[in-house]
Amino acid sequence: MQNFTFYNPTRILFGKGRIADLAKEIPANARILITYGGGSVIKTGTLDEVKTALKGFALFEFGGIEPNPTYEQLMDSVELARREKIDFLLAVGGGSVIDGTKFIAAAIGFEGLPWDILAKHAPIKQAIPFGCVLTLPATGSEMNSGAVITKKATHDKLVFSSPLVFPRFAVLDPSKTLTLPPQQVANGVVDAFVHVIEQYLTYPADAKVQDRFAEGLLLTLIEDGPKAMKEPNNEAVRANLMWTATLALNGLIGAGVPQDWATHMLGHEITALHGVDHAQTLAIVLPAMMQVRREEKHAKLLQYAERVWQLREGSEEARIDQAIERTRNFFESLNVKTRLSDYGIGKDAIPKMVSQLERHGMVALGEHRTMDIDASRRVYELAS
Repeated sequence: MQNFTFYNPTRILFGKGRIADLAKEIPANARILITYGGGSVIKTGTLDEVKTALKGFALFEFGGIEPNPTYEQLMDSVELARREKIDFLLAVGGGSVIDGTKFIAAAIGFEGLPWDILAKHAPIKQAIPFGCVLTLPATGSEMNSGAVITKKATHDKLVFSSPLVFPRFAVLDPSKTLTLPPQQVANGVVDAFVHVIEQYLTYPADAKVQDRFAEGLLLTLIEDGPKAMKEPNNEAVRANLMWTATLALNGLIGAGVPQDWATHMLGHEITALHGVDHAQTLAIVLPAMMQVRREEKHAKLLQYAERVWQLREGSEEARIDQAIERTRNFFESLNVKTRLSDYGIGKDAIPKMVSQLERHGMVALGEHRTMDIDASRRVYELAS
């Protein structure tokens, strides 16, 4: 296990009815901009509940943030926030809304072109404080300092991170997830699963606590993911999934261990070019990624096979084959398809995706930084 420093300042308010505690978490006299997505928080009454909890504050709204938040749209919100002298942001929604709000928080006081935060990794010197009310567990954005933003004009989907954009608090009320469509529930399970895999399926680092923690999260997703689909009103199941998704990417299981993230980088190009849901791209890429890189991941693939899928018989190669197949079957059991062709994307689309990886400098990916463009091309081809 490597030396590490773990820091996470986000305060978690977990449980039913915690929206009522919002006013205690926000400075008095704050001018608050509430951000949200396509309107489900309006239909379900969550937005009204938030407003009731914040009665007496100066409230402004920016709705319609897209599932893959775009720079162009978010800049409209930045202008609104500047105009109204907003000094606190509140994201109400899923990971896309929270990611978008992180960008807004960083862009409001940014000197220069805010796109440079993503394209040039320009340092963020200040950010408006913000909190969030999570309605869709998936990305873990409610308890981390990273975000993914798309520039629609150029099909660029890029990542930024800063300690200044950790949420000050996150309200996690599992009952708010009961109205989610099945596909969003499934996507959330897949997203959390692959977040864990990116920090776990690398090489042995004598990090027993992180390994066991990661395996526990994976087992919870395998057990409760299908239950959430079959028992949509089971609030206990939703509670476990919500907390699992948060822990999957709050920095804890990745502390002191090598991390991969190549699956995400390849997935981002599929979304940017073809509009496929983020979690769906991960389900497409991961089984092929495991196969192409099975040699460098051999030891951890065997551990994954034994501890997560209880595969202890047969040759090592057979167990790895079975573990990869079990992974694919798990995604498919949630009705998340695992081939490019399932989304109408043919092999003729692969050169453009590979070209995008090169343009974005994604030419040395993975925990060893040895996954080159040829390896990425093989993953796309195997995933077709």
